Order: sequence, then C-alpha cells, then structure tokens
Amino acid sequence: MIYFLLDPLESLHGPLKPPFLIAKEIKEHFDIVFASPMIDNEVAEVLKNQGFDTLDSGKHFYFSGSLLIFEAWFRRSEFRLKKAGQMVVNFSQCFLADAHIYYAQGPVTKALDDMYPEMRRTYRLAYRLARRFFVKRDKSFIKRLRAGSRLFVANSRFCAQMYENWGVKADDVIYPPLDCKQFHPTTSKPSGDYVVTYIGKETRYPVLKAIAEAGVKIRAFGFKATDIPKYLLKQPNIKFLGKVSDEELLDLYSNALYTLFTFTHEPFGYIPVESIACGTPVLTYNRQGPSESMINHQVSWLVESDEDLVRTAVSLWRNGYTTDLRKNCRTRALEFDSEAIAPRWLKLIEELLEKNDGSRQT
Repeated sequence: MIYFLLDPLESLHGPLKPPFLIAKEIKEHFDIVFASPMIDNEVAEVLKNQGFDTLDSGKHFYFSGSLLIFEAWFRRSEFRLKKAGQMVVNFSQCFLADAHIYYAQGPVTKALDDMYPEMRRTYRLAYRLARRFFVKRDKSFIKRLRAGSRLFVANSRFCAQMYENWGVKADDVIYPPLDCKQFHPTTSKPSGDYVVTYIGKETRYPVLKAIAEAGVKIRAFGFKATDIPKYLLKQPNIKFLGKVSDEELLDLYSNALYTLFTFTHEPFGYIPVESIACGTPVLTYNRQGPSESMINHQVSWLVESDEDLVRTAVSLWRNGYTTDLRKNCRTRALEFDSEAIAPRWLKLIEELLEKNDGSRQT
C-alpha cells in the first residue's frame, strides 16, 4: 500500500496532476491511496473510477484556488501511518509526515517573493509586514520535511537550487509528467491567427499589455487570476476566455502561432510543455523551470528580459518562423510523457521497498 499525500484537491489540475499521472502508470504494481485534508466530491469520484482509494481528512478551509493552497500550507496537517509495511510519498505543501519520498515543488515564500510585484496592493502590504515570519516558518517546515523523508526529490534543477540555498539538498530531480495522449495536435494546418497565453497568479501583466499594444492578437485562458488589471480587460487585442474545457484547450494550443508564457515564478511550468505536446512552439524567459524543458530555437524562443520578450513577440507575429520548430515540438514533449517519467518513480519505490525488506530480515 502506498499513500500519496496531496494538498487540498479542488480539481484534477494543479497539485493532483503529477501524482495522478504517476499513479495511473504504476497502479498495476501497487495499491495507491490518495490522502488529502480535503477532497472535492467530483475529484473523489474520478479517482474511485480509476481504481484508487481516497482518504479525506474532512478539514474545512475558508478559501479556494491559490489562496486555498496558501491556507493549507499555513495551517498544516499531519499524517502518520497506522500499519507497518506501508509507504508514504508526500507531494504536498501542507502535510508534515515521515515519508519515504518527498516531492519538492518549490518553497511557498520563494514563489510569493517573485509574485510580489503583481499582487494586489493590500496583499503586497500584508505580505511585506508578515514576510519575515512566513520565511522563518517556511524554512523550518522544509527542514523538518527533509529530516523526516528518506529521499528528497525536486521537480526541476531550479527548484533543487532554491532548496539548496536554504541548506536543504535534494537527492534527485524528476520532472513532472504530462499525458501526451491527452495533449496532442488537433490539426495539421494551424490557423496561426492569434497567440495563446495563460493568465494566472504568476503572470507578468505589463508585458502582456506591451505586446497587445504592439498589435499582437492574444487569446488568454485561465480561471485562477482574480485580479486582472483593468487596462488588460479593456485591451481590444486581448480576448479573455476564462476557464476552457480540455477540448477547447487542445484547439487553442494547436492553432496558435505560438504560446506566450510570461511568468514571475515557475519551478517547472506545465503550460510550455502542454503547448509543445500540441505542436506549438513557446516564447518565454530563459530562466527557472521553463529554461530546462524548452530548447532555444528548436521548440522555443528563450529571452533574457521583458524588452526582449516584447520585441521577439512582435517580430514572430509579423514575420512568422520556419515550420521546423513545429516538427520538433512533439518529439521534445514525449520526453516528459508519463510513460517516460513513471519508470523512474517505479525504480525509486522498488529500491526503497527492497531496503525495507532487507532491514526487517536483518
């Protein structure tokens, strides 16, 4: 029996995606239980239909979306095994548990530091006043997780470096998986008459404004950002789609000229990998997680500054690019497919189980 510990589960996206895809690939080998402080009924039903058990702590939360994850991190939960011979893989930001593997996806306060300029004014003030306390709490929590975990695995080299800067060394790096059966090109003749982008809590809004004002037609999706500036909402070259279905998202990616990813903080970055899985190259920054998944001038354009991003976005819109980039995209995306990533998880788990058996025999 393996317990996957997760943050509160409101949907099948976000914190559930990596463990869900991993579990689907290894469920023939192990019985897996998804444990969380709170599991939405629809999510629980989907997990049940996939053959997984769930353990809902029934904890009540006051917020939803991004604030829910922050609330869960701040309040924290504990998890203790009741039987010997069980395994714990902790994917969460909120569970303090003795785990065989902790999957580190980035310190919360590091993300808040990078997102600070784009926060609502009241949030900026609150965070500035409480930052010292939050950072101290975050460091303490991470060090306790490290001490209680046999293996500490980061979701990117950039992510591992953030922890190392706090004196916590990662044992390994395993990138989050993507379902390349789900994400695939839906057309062989993309319309290319717009650029697609994701709007979320990590978005660099002023950069989007500059690109749209230069004449680039942008279609934006996402439902987690609640404080989109009015100057963007009034921009005629930006069409806000809000939450889109999986089918709509595939068509959005597949028909876009390119995907624009303007982020403030991104330990890995699913948007760029989803885009190239649909055959569409990505324009983003040459830093953090996306600089590891994207290959410059093969499946993407990686730039060093906001000014470079705006200039390149406009140039690509006006002049286009060679079709070779689209041909390369799918090949690169398959390196992140769950069928390619899951064997590494299976090997780690089997090695830990063998060590446990050996220790019991001696």
